[in-house]
Amino acid sequence: MTLAVLCGSTGNDLDPGAARRLADELTAALAAAGATAVVPVEGLDVAAQLREIARIAADAAEPLLLCADNLVAHPSLLWTLATEPAGRSTALVIAEDGGDLREERGRLVAAVDGTTRFLGAISIAPADLPILATAAARAADHVPAGPEPAGAAVATTAGSTGVARRDAVDVLLPGLIDGGLVPIATRVRLLHAERVHTPAELTAARAAVAAVDEDSALLRLAVKEKDDFFTTYAVSTWSPLVTKWCARLGLSPSGVTALSVLFAVAAALAFWQASRPAMIAGGILLYLGFVLDCVDGQLARYTRSFSAFGGWLDTMADRAKEYAVYAGLAAGAERAGLPYAWPLAITAILLQTVRHMTDTWYGALHDEAAARQSVGTAGNADAGGGVGARLSRASNRVQADTGSAAYWLKRIVVFPIGERWALIAVLAAFGNGRIALAAVVIWGLLAAAYTLGLRSLRSISMRVGVLDTVDTSRHRDDGLLVRAVLSAARVGAPLAATVVAALAALVLVVGLLAGWVPIGTSVGRWVSGGLQVEFVRAGGGAAVWLVVTAVLVLGAGLPARSRHDGPLDWLIPAGLRAAEYLVVVAVGLICSVPPPVVYLLLFVLALRHYDLTARMEKGAPGASAARAWLGWDGRVVLLVVCALCGAATIGELLLALVVGGSFLAGAVGDWRSGGS
Repeated sequence: MTLAVLCGSTGNDLDPGAARRLADELTAALAAAGATAVVPVEGLDVAAQLREIARIAADAAEPLLLCADNLVAHPSLLWTLATEPAGRSTALVIAEDGGDLREERGRLVAAVDGTTRFLGAISIAPADLPILATAAARAADHVPAGPEPAGAAVATTAGSTGVARRDAVDVLLPGLIDGGLVPIATRVRLLHAERVHTPAELTAARAAVAAVDEDSALLRLAVKEKDDFFTTYAVSTWSPLVTKWCARLGLSPSGVTALSVLFAVAAALAFWQASRPAMIAGGILLYLGFVLDCVDGQLARYTRSFSAFGGWLDTMADRAKEYAVYAGLAAGAERAGLPYAWPLAITAILLQTVRHMTDTWYGALHDEAAARQSVGTAGNADAGGGVGARLSRASNRVQADTGSAAYWLKRIVVFPIGERWALIAVLAAFGNGRIALAAVVIWGLLAAAYTLGLRSLRSISMRVGVLDTVDTSRHRDDGLLVRAVLSAARVGAPLAATVVAALAALVLVVGLLAGWVPIGTSVGRWVSGGLQVEFVRAGGGAAVWLVVTAVLVLGAGLPARSRHDGPLDWLIPAGLRAAEYLVVVAVGLICSVPPPVVYLLLFVLALRHYDLTARMEKGAPGASAARAWLGWDGRVVLLVVCALCGAATIGELLLALVVGGSFLAGAVGDWRSGGS
C-alpha cells in the first residue's frame, strides 16, 4: 500500500493543456504502480507544497511516493520505486557527472561534484516519514512564498534546506539527506526518464520513451548490473529466457528457489554415488541449479514479486544447498576410498560460514558509514591519506572500470558463489570429491586473507561502529550463561576477548592435528549391524587442554554488555562463530566423533546463524522475542561436559537435533505469525 503525492512544477513553459495531460498520465502510472491514492499538490507555490507534504507525511502510515508533475518516464520506473524489495526509501536517479549525489553501495549521499542526478521522484518508507515531515516543514520556512517566474534558473548545489530550488521535490532532497535519510538508488539504466520544461523537451522525451521496448528492457534489468565473472558470462547470457518462461508459467520466485534446491540435492546425491557418470551428472545438475538460483532473483525483479519471506528463503536455501553439496562430495570420496574428504568438508563449511558472517557485517558497517556521513557524524573512508582511505579510493577506481582485467580479477579473487559452484562442478566431474573440496578450502583461505586484510584497513578509516546499532546480544547469539552471569563482570574489550577465544580454539585443533595434544581414551563401544560407535572420554592431558580452551572461549562472554562500537567490532559475530565451531571440531577429534556427525552439527549451527543475519539483511521479521537459553556459551559447556563424560558423539547428535529442531520450529512459527 502506497500513498502518492504529485508535486507541481514551477518555472516551466509547458502549455497548460499538455501539462494537464502529463499530470494525468503520471497519476495513472502511479495508480498502476500500486498507489492507493494520488494526492495532487499542484497550483500552490513551493512553500505551500512543502507545508502540505509535511502535513501528509505526519498523518501517513504507509510509504509515500513523491513525484514531480513534469517527469516523463516509463511507468515501470514508478512501479520500481513503489516496490523496493526491503521496504526502504528510494529515489529515481540517473548517472551524470556534475550531479549533487553519489552512490555508496547503492545508497545515495550528498556530494559537491557527484556522479548522480536526482530525477524528481522519491519513495519514502514508513520508518522515514518523520524525517520527511521535519525536512518539509523546515524547507518551507526557507523558501520564499509566491510563484516563481517562468524560466527561472534551477539551483543545483546540494546542501542545506536554505538553498533555493525550483520544485518542491528538489528542495526536499537536500533536507532529507541532512536529516539522516540515505535512500537507495533506483537508476534509469535501459529505460528513459527526464524532467521537461518546454514543449520541445516534452516531445523529445516522449519519443525517447516510445523508442524503448519496455518489457525487453525490464527483462534485461532483472539481471544484476554488476555480477561475478562466471555468472555474467555463463549464466546471465541466457537466464533471462528462463526467467521469461517462468513468468509465463506463473511460477513464483520462491517456487523457482525450491526447484533450485531440488537440483542441488540431486547433484549432492550424484556426487555421493562417486562413479564417473554420476560425477559428470552431478556437475551438470549443480550448474543448472545455480542457473535457477539466479533466475529466482531475476523473476522477483522482473515481476516485482518481493517478500521478506522470499528474500530470507533465498539466502537460507543458497547456504543449505552449498553445504549439502559439500556433504555429498565428502560422502562420495569416502565411498571411493579417498581419505581426508570429511575433514576437508568440515574445514570448508567452517571457513565459508565465518567468511559469510564477515561479509554481512562489513556490508552493514559500510551502510552505517554512509548513513552517518550523510549527517556529518562519521569519517569518509575515501577521504584523508591513511592506508584504508587509499585502498578505498583504489578499490572504487577499479570498480568503476567495469569489464577491465583488474575489475574482473578483483571480483574473482574473493571467490563468490558462482566461482565456487563452477569450480566444484568442473573438478568433481573430471576429478573427484576430495579434489573439489581441497580446491574450495585453498581458494577460500586465500580469499579470506585478502578480504579480511583489506576490509579491516578500510573499516579503520571509516571510524564508525555497527554492531551496537542492533540487538547485540541476539547477533552475538549469547545464551543464558553469558547474559545472566558472565556479562555482569563487564571485563575486557569485546573484540580482544573474541580474538582470544577464536585463537584458543584454533590452537587446540591445530595441536590435535599435529599430535602434540593428546586425544581421549576409549571407554566402550556400541555395535549394531554394520554401525559401530566408539565412546571416548577426554581424560588426563586432553581434559586439561579442553577445559582451559573452554575457559578462554567463554571469556568472550565477559565483555558482552560493553559497547560494541569499535571500528573492527563488526568481526565479533564471525569470531564467536569461529570459536564455537572450532570447539565442535576439537571435541570431535578428542573423542573420535564420526566426521559426518561433526559436519551435521556444524550444518545446523550454520543455519541458525544464517537465520539471524538473513532476517536482518532482508528486512524479515525478527526471531521470537524469547531469548535463547542455549546460546554459543551453553553449547560450548554442554560439549565439554559430554567430552569429559565420554558421551561426545551422543552429545553432538542431540545438540544437532535440538538446534535444528529449534531453528525449524522458530522459523515456521515466526513466518506463519508475521512473515511473508
